Amino acid sequence: MRIDLHTHSRVSDGTDSPEELVRAAQAAGLDVLALTDHDTAEGWDEAAATAREIGLELVRGMEISTLHQGRSVHLLGYLPDATYPPLAEELQRILGGRQQRLPMMVERLRGLGVEITVEDVLAVSTDAAASGRPHVADALVRLGVVPDRDAAFDTLLSAGQPAYVGRYAPPLDQAIRLVADAGGVSVVAHVWGRSRTERPDEVELARLQEIGLTGIEVDHQDHSEDRRQRLRAIAGDLGLVVTGSSDYHGTGKTMHDLGINTTDPEEYGRLLEAAAAASAASSRETPEVIR
Repeated sequence: MRIDLHTHSRVSDGTDSPEELVRAAQAAGLDVLALTDHDTAEGWDEAAATAREIGLELVRGMEISTLHQGRSVHLLGYLPDATYPPLAEELQRILGGRQQRLPMMVERLRGLGVEITVEDVLAVSTDAAASGRPHVADALVRLGVVPDRDAAFDTLLSAGQPAYVGRYAPPLDQAIRLVADAGGVSVVAHVWGRSRTERPDEVELARLQEIGLTGIEVDHQDHSEDRRQRLRAIAGDLGLVVTGSSDYHGTGKTMHDLGINTTDPEEYGRLLEAAAAASAASSRETPEVIR
């Protein structure tokens, strides 16, 4: 069984529609797919309808933008009730922060001599719940300013670069509790993948586990083999679920093909058991796995 638990459609910053993503997953030989668009559940219905039609197992989730000790940390929430008011309101606040910084980023780029408008960005983010940095990057590619998204982030849009603008994100602790209260389970995405420091470390992960964290994403393209081994050991010590995934974005991200990393079926089973327990504890009407 081949299981990919972290993918994106163009409802956030991928380039496939939810339907196209589900069909691409089947074509790539996957048996189980999780749709985890950034801070939104808007692609769930389309993905679920396609998964039922073609017989692919689908886990509905989301990747929530958070902050932990001053750093950006992404949290994968699986099978929460997306209509749970505190969670829905927080997601809208996060998406609002994305949208509000768009004109500020455009203004900074124009100050650098880049001829770009908000309309240029909206033209490439038509289906997205909110227009973010990847869409600005895509507009820059379309305008011929940079060759690809990576170059846009490396030279202009990442933290510390001249067109970067910060935005709102809730504390990681709060997001973990919100997912649990909504009847879902949470996994820290690409735990050490985007930092020179290996944080959160085992002590911090143990504390996060106490407030509801279920697992960590170990097998990810941003992790070296050495980091994967050490993260797997930490997960074993703490009893955290270990996941693996592609973090697929379609043509928006290279070297992240569907199924390039996968989740062990036994670990997937543990994740679903935890989700069933979380759903029962919350008394929320949580989404079922599409089978």
